[in-house]
Amino acid sequence: MKHSLEVDSIILEFGNKRVLQDVFLKNETGKITGILGRNGTGKTCLMNIIYGELETNNKSIRLDGKAIFDGFRSPEILRYLPQFNFIPRDLKIKRIFNDFNLNFSEFTEYFPDFEKYYNFKLKSLSSGKNRILEIYLILASKTRFCMLDEPFSQVMPVHIDTIKSIINIEKKNKGIIITDHLYEHIIDICDDIYVILNGKTYLIKDRNDLIKLGYIN
Repeated sequence: MKHSLEVDSIILEFGNKRVLQDVFLKNETGKITGILGRNGTGKTCLMNIIYGELETNNKSIRLDGKAIFDGFRSPEILRYLPQFNFIPRDLKIKRIFNDFNLNFSEFTEYFPDFEKYYNFKLKSLSSGKNRILEIYLILASKTRFCMLDEPFSQVMPVHIDTIKSIINIEKKNKGIIITDHLYEHIIDICDDIYVILNGKTYLIKDRNDLIKLGYIN
C-alpha cells in the first residue's frame, strides 16, 4: 500500500523575521524527495516542524490525507536523522542494533570495517563512523517515512556512493525526505526536489530551474 506525507500552509516566524511561508511539500512511499536551499532558508526548521520538534504559527501536516496535529512520535511512521549525533555514546553497538531490531551482519556487508566494533561502545568510533552508523539505522529501520538532514556532508567521500545505494534500496520500502548542501547528490538520487527561497518552496523539474532560482550558476 502506498502512503503519502503532505505539508503545507506553514508559517514560521522568529521575532519579526518570517522564515517560512507558502510551503508545500509532498513525499510518497517509494520516492525520494529532496529539499535544497541556502544556509538559513529553513530546511532544518521544516524537518523539525514535520517531526513535531518546532512549534509554528500555522501548519498543515497530513498522513494519507488525514491531519496530524502534534507531529510524529511513532517510529513505525517516521524516523528522523538530525544533523547532530542522537544516540548516547555509552551504549554498545550490539545493543543499539538490538534496540533498532536490525541485523548487524547486514550492516557490515556495506561497511565491513565496522565488524570489529560489535562489542564496543559507540564512543569508540570516530565522528565519521558514528554518522555512518546513525544514517544506516534510520534508513534501514522499518518505518513508512524517514528524513535525513545533511547525511552526505559529514562522511568521507568514499562512503557517499554506498549510502546512496542504501537510500535507493530502502526507498522501495518507505518514503525518504533528504536535504544536503552537497546538492549534486540530491539531484542524482531524488525523484522530486523542492527549493526553499524567500520562505517558499518551488518544485523544480531540472537543473535549469535551479539556475533560474539562483541556487546554482
